[in-house]
Amino acid sequence: MGKKNRGATGGSPTVNGTKSITDMLATESLAGLQSEEYKQILNTVDRLRTCGLGSILPLPQLVVCGNQSSGKSSVLEAITEVPFPRKENLCTRFATEIVLRRDLVESIRTKIIPDSARTDTEKKKLLDFSETIEDFSELPELIEKATDLMGLNSVAEDSSKPKANRAFSKDVLSIEIAGPDRPQLTLVDLPGLILSANKDQTEADVELIHSLVGEYVAEKRTIMLAVISAKDDYANQGILTKCREVDKDGQRTLGIITKPDYLRKDSKNEEKWLDLAQNKDIYFELGWHMLKNRAEDEIDTSFEARNNAERAFLGAGKYRTLPESDKGIEALRMKLSKLLFGHLKKELPHLQNELNSKYTQTTKALTALGVKRCTVAEQKRYLMNLATSYQDIVASAVDGHYDHPFFGSIDTNKGVEEPENFRRLRAVVQFLNLQFASQVRQYGQKYRVWGENGEAGTHSRDDLPEPELIGTYDEAKKYQQKRTRPEAVDWVKQILVRTRGRELAGNFNPLLMSHLYWEQSENWEYLALSHIDNINNLCASFVKAAINEVAFGDVAAKLHALKLDAAVKKRRESAGKELRQLILDKQRHPVTYDPSYTVGVQEARSQKTTARIQALIEQAQVEVDGATGKQPLINAQLLANRLKEVVEPDMDKCSAEDALDSQLAYYKDKVRYFITAVADQVVERHLLHNLARDTLSPLIVNDMSDREIEYLVAEADEITRKRAHLEGHKAILESGQEAFRQAMGSYRQV
Repeated sequence: MGKKNRGATGGSPTVNGTKSITDMLATESLAGLQSEEYKQILNTVDRLRTCGLGSILPLPQLVVCGNQSSGKSSVLEAITEVPFPRKENLCTRFATEIVLRRDLVESIRTKIIPDSARTDTEKKKLLDFSETIEDFSELPELIEKATDLMGLNSVAEDSSKPKANRAFSKDVLSIEIAGPDRPQLTLVDLPGLILSANKDQTEADVELIHSLVGEYVAEKRTIMLAVISAKDDYANQGILTKCREVDKDGQRTLGIITKPDYLRKDSKNEEKWLDLAQNKDIYFELGWHMLKNRAEDEIDTSFEARNNAERAFLGAGKYRTLPESDKGIEALRMKLSKLLFGHLKKELPHLQNELNSKYTQTTKALTALGVKRCTVAEQKRYLMNLATSYQDIVASAVDGHYDHPFFGSIDTNKGVEEPENFRRLRAVVQFLNLQFASQVRQYGQKYRVWGENGEAGTHSRDDLPEPELIGTYDEAKKYQQKRTRPEAVDWVKQILVRTRGRELAGNFNPLLMSHLYWEQSENWEYLALSHIDNINNLCASFVKAAINEVAFGDVAAKLHALKLDAAVKKRRESAGKELRQLILDKQRHPVTYDPSYTVGVQEARSQKTTARIQALIEQAQVEVDGATGKQPLINAQLLANRLKEVVEPDMDKCSAEDALDSQLAYYKDKVRYFITAVADQVVERHLLHNLARDTLSPLIVNDMSDREIEYLVAEADEITRKRAHLEGHKAILESGQEAFRQAMGSYRQV
């Protein structure tokens, strides 16, 4: 099929050069009412009803309704000229679709349209019912078969026996009658309203019939043919009340008056009924129509005799005043054909649009439920695909490739690590690693010592500026103590005297370096633990977002509880163990083969010596008169005397100075290694590497038991029921779309 050029109500769309439903309904002529085109349109509605579309969308239809004993069955018989069975309660215990079609060959076909509330098994059983008969005398037996299939009880011969089954059904019996003289018409006959329960009809039956009729007449595309009997006061006939409740303005109701022959000639009652027939009392936009059915002694007369008797009766007395178009069965047939055609012309394009819209809604709702996962094979396939999609997202995030829609857009108004940007995992990890590196460089030392006047310290005014720290990284400053260089030397001296061995005065025990390094770096473990917790929390949040992207709520929640949370926790434990190894390595005696250590020690000593000499030179300067005025001159003797004063008599202080300089150089060497080791060996190795493989991967799924897979991804009962409901609707809607396509194809062939 080609695509539509325009919507069904916006002009005359075509499909591969064929006309649409709108075009097919364009004729207004009487001949058109009996044409093949009109027949195809009626057949389209029949197919829509047969496929069950009426359970989802209201179908355009003419519905015959009335109280029991209103003459409704006789009206149908007169319209169709089909001798329906007269066994009491047989034809009106379920809705009956009567399909009249003009055809060269006479035929009678029947089928059952199941109630949408039926189970699949029951639906199949009812849909399998399809009978063809050649004579109307076989119709009673055929209806009996349909009655039995619907589970309805036959009226018992022995009234003393209790009824075993229901008396009424919401299934529809469809009877298609074709022949060369048949009018083109489709009617739905509803069971007659019951006033009260009796031995054959319970209170539940009464309620069911009222509910069934109420559902039909309430539908916006239903035109009601309300049959009332002139034998009873029309004010007391419940069908009028029911019709007016749902159609206050009378736009969808055509009143049909039967049994006028029971009215006394020239009586006020007759006058009242004539006023009603002329739309003077209860106003219906579609008006009223009067019929005279067979009298009790005329039951066996022919349809021709029935029609002649009706013409004679309605052509006499005051009934002559009624317009010919509003009385008699022949005028009613024409009226109904025109009414139905006009109704279809108005409603079918809208119905087609509604059907397509409903189909879109239904498919979206099914998509929202996710892939079907009822069997173990479906469940495993679903979980495998889910794991693959999840793995792709995680791998892209770890590698820093952000093309997948999952990553969304960048929010420059928010921080790199904030929820609006955290999905870009590698970028956030890089940012946090830089935060950690800066944090350790600034606050990793227990004692913050400023290096001034040429003397080494943990920090210097010449250090490069560090990035601004955020959150927990900035909070580390509270764990650091500030000390001047003399205070730091005194701290070293206090440890020196407590670690002294056999070394000569002026030297220090190598163990002193260990104790200084251990104490100065004791904040590292806390800072690193805080950092890997930040990275781990980031990974946990990312994993949750990634699984929520590829899995539906119930599945994602189960995967978190059974797999992902435990996997993330295990990876955090591995990272903690790796960090502990680094801390244990740090607690061993200092070892370094990096030349930067000796260079650092020598630079510290050189800077200190240079600064002291520079100060002594400045102190030894004197001014002498020169040719151009006073000139600075270094007094050699004064400089020599100053140098003698520089000698430090406190050997412990001298050793402490050297030890502090050595410790500072060693610390700078080790802090660089520690920052790199935490990033490489802890964060990268244990928190980022194989993140997808360890949390959820096809390999993990492959190792799961069937029971585990079923627990994780089997649909909840309510989802299964909802899916079945939506799939049922989708199948019906697709059948409806096919019915419209067939209508267009049939029109093209005409």
